[in-house]
Amino acid sequence: MNTTFSTTALPKRTLEQWLSYLESIHPSSIDMGLERIKRVADKLCVDFSNATVITVAGTNGKGTTCRFIEASLLCQNKTVGVYSSPHLIDYRERVRVNGELKAEHVYVDALEKVEAARGETSLTYFEFGTLAALVMMQQEQVDYAILEVGLGGRLDATNIIDPDIAVVTSIGLDHQDWLGDTREKIALEKAGIMRHDAIAIIGEPEPPYTLTEYVKKLNCKALWAGQDFTYQEQEQSWHWRCGELQLASLSTTSFLYQNVSTALAVLKQLNMLPDIDELNRILETVTLPGRRQRIATQPDIYLDVGHNPQASQAMKDWLKSLQTERIHFVVGMLKDKAVADTLLPLAALGGCWYCASLPGPRGTEAETLYSALPRDARNNAKCFDNVTDALTSAMEKAQPKETILVFGSFLTVADVLALQS
Repeated sequence: MNTTFSTTALPKRTLEQWLSYLESIHPSSIDMGLERIKRVADKLCVDFSNATVITVAGTNGKGTTCRFIEASLLCQNKTVGVYSSPHLIDYRERVRVNGELKAEHVYVDALEKVEAARGETSLTYFEFGTLAALVMMQQEQVDYAILEVGLGGRLDATNIIDPDIAVVTSIGLDHQDWLGDTREKIALEKAGIMRHDAIAIIGEPEPPYTLTEYVKKLNCKALWAGQDFTYQEQEQSWHWRCGELQLASLSTTSFLYQNVSTALAVLKQLNMLPDIDELNRILETVTLPGRRQRIATQPDIYLDVGHNPQASQAMKDWLKSLQTERIHFVVGMLKDKAVADTLLPLAALGGCWYCASLPGPRGTEAETLYSALPRDARNNAKCFDNVTDALTSAMEKAQPKETILVFGSFLTVADVLALQS
């Protein structure tokens, strides 16, 4: 049956109606392969040959790396488009042009163009949205297009565009059903965004051998974290070095230094490093929703979308640096995540646990999260039907000098941000 959606016979749809439609036209949310989306992109005449394209893959750190590159280019008066996913509250978060979200009608117009071009070609929700984002950024004639990979790299929809710089932020175990069950296999999927003889920036400090071999095979002009660029944390500042260039006494930032270091390597390759005063201003002010985002004080309440073991280990190190009196963990996760391995590093910090059920077929029940905690952590853990109830309980119990961390999923963080809107 032809499931195409006539844009001429029906009244103009709202963005919300379009998104409902996109969820209905493909039997699976993931359909790996680029042949279908490439076919539609060709009909749309998607072309970024006049822009510098930076594609960013990685298990963790993609969003903050993209955001730091974006902020640094914007301060130098460049036109910058960013495509990222998933969104937290508003679908329009997926595309930023010059740091701003576009109006709904701009999205609707782009989605209509994709629908008209696809004919009978099947597209997933993500593929459809990716094409619409590319159409929007092309219309804006961006100088720089920053594309955040959705899943993996090699077969991700963003990989229909050849990047000028391919970035791999980190390599950990996540999405193993799709990407493989070892870091060596996952590394190759993420390396799929690289191109022969092109620039590659690897922010993963312990790259699997498969990545090293693949970079050599492609003859990439590669910069490696820990070798070609490094950073060193100080008590009240940090240093960064790339080759003979050294930046000393840099301002601290809420972003993970590994990701900022990787972003700086990208900017150096572009010859677009801001001057030191501007760089320190960016470090002090740059933020991204859901990434170590503080939304309240006394007690401090932080939100973080981290949802895998690598992310939780980074959160543990960061929380220890806060020197808070006690931590209250509000957690909600999806079933396809390594729940026990993700909770383990944070459970070592003690504290109180508030396990929340997430809705839908992918949501994990609170009791499952509770059971996944180490035995001693369960003594200070309770179960809740939803994130709101869990957070309310944590706020009632937490003292002014203590900390509440809400984490485990984009959905978990989105529930809290929705309370503020």
